[in-house]
Amino acid sequence: MRIGVAGVGRIGTMHAAHLASLGTVDEVLLYDPVDGRATHAATSLDKARAAKDVTELLEETDGVLIATPTDTHPAMVRSCLAAGRPALCEKPIAADLHQMTVLVAEIEAAGIPVLVGFQRRFDPAVIELRRRIVTGELGPIYHVRATGFDANPPDLGYLPTSGGIFRDLLIHDLDAVPWLVGEPVTEVYASGSVLVDPAFAQADDVDNAVVLLRFAGGAHAVLTGGRHDPLGYDHRIEVLGGKDSVAVGLDPRTPLNSLEPDGPRVDHDAYPGFPERFRRAYLNEMQVFVDVLGGRADNPSPARDSLVSLRLAEACERSRRTGIPVRLDGGSPP
Repeated sequence: MRIGVAGVGRIGTMHAAHLASLGTVDEVLLYDPVDGRATHAATSLDKARAAKDVTELLEETDGVLIATPTDTHPAMVRSCLAAGRPALCEKPIAADLHQMTVLVAEIEAAGIPVLVGFQRRFDPAVIELRRRIVTGELGPIYHVRATGFDANPPDLGYLPTSGGIFRDLLIHDLDAVPWLVGEPVTEVYASGSVLVDPAFAQADDVDNAVVLLRFAGGAHAVLTGGRHDPLGYDHRIEVLGGKDSVAVGLDPRTPLNSLEPDGPRVDHDAYPGFPERFRRAYLNEMQVFVDVLGGRADNPSPARDSLVSLRLAEACERSRRTGIPVRLDGGSPP
C-alpha cells in the first residue's frame, strides 16, 4: 500500500514516519508546496520519496494524509475526492461553519472516506473510556472534567491566524467530550482571561479559558485550558459515573505535583508537548487510517462530527464575549 502525505512540516513529517513504520505500508510519497522540503524530508525517512506535484501524489497513492496549512484543507480534500482517494485531514477541514457544512455535504455525496485528525479519538485509553461509557460500566455519567494546558505558548506570530483558544486549543476537547458522553450539548458557557502574555489580547484572544457544557440528560462537563504550564504539557479527561470514576492522561509523566506527604510528584520526564503525550494516539491514528483504506475498520472520526466541535467553539466565543450562556436549540448532535 502507498500512502501520500501532503505537507511535511513538523506534524506531517511525524505522520510520515509513523506510516513508514507500519508493515502494511510499502511506500510513503511526500509532497509539500515549499520547494525542496519534500525531497529533504524523504532523505531522513524510511520508505519515503518525494512527489513532484499534487497530481503525482494523487495518482500514485491509495490514500492521502493532509497536513498542509489550514486554509488549503478544503481544496486538498476536494482534490482527493475528485481523484477517488480517501483522506485523513488534520483539523479543521474548513475554517468556518458555512464552509465546513458545504464540504461535509460534498464528502458524504462522494461516498469516499475522509477522516479528521482529532487524535483523542485514536488514543487507546480514550477509546477504552468510551467503551466503558457505551457499555454502561461507568453507570450514568454525572460529570466530566477535561484539562488541556500547553507547556509553552505558541509562536506569537501564529496568534492572529489561530482562530482563538476555543477553535485551536480547546477544539480537541469540544470534539472528544461530546463524543464520549454521546448526548447533545444544550447549553454552553465560557470565560477567558489574558494571564500569560499581553500579545494574546492584542490578537483579540485569551490565553486561559474555562468552558461549561450542559448535556441533554443533565450531565455537565468542565473544560479548562491554557497556553502555559511550567511543569509540562498536561491533558487529562476524568469521568465520574454512578458506578466508577476513571481518568485518562494520569500517569507518572503528568505534570502535576501533590502536596500530600505520600502523594505523587512529577519527575524530570514530564510531557514536554503533544507529540510525546499523544504518541500512542498518533501511531494508532495511522494504523486506523490504513485499516480504513483496507476495509478493515470503520471511520471513527467522520467529517460530519467536525460540525459539532466547531459549532461549540463558536458558541464558546460568543459566550466569552457576551458573558452569558449560549443555548443550542435542538442541542449539538453527538
